[in-house]
Amino acid sequence: MWEDKKIKKLYKTTELFLSFFYTNYGDFMKVKVIDESHELDLEKSINTFLEGISELIDIKFSTSVSVFGEEQIFCFSALILYK
Repeated sequence: MWEDKKIKKLYKTTELFLSFFYTNYGDFMKVKVIDESHELDLEKSINTFLEGISELIDIKFSTSVSVFGEEQIFCFSALILYK
């Protein structure tokens, strides 16, 4: 019984959080993905993009590398959440 109450409370808290997030951001949130092969190019692309937006919500950054023969291929990317 105690576990049921704890689960119900967690569910209500999660539901409240999701409804708040959707109401305040979901209707207006936009996403931009930028991908470059060099980190300085990514920096320049992000800065150029940010000049044209009104409100930044978050930026997620990712780096990956692969090997093709004896060549290393880098991928620098950013996911930008904005209004």
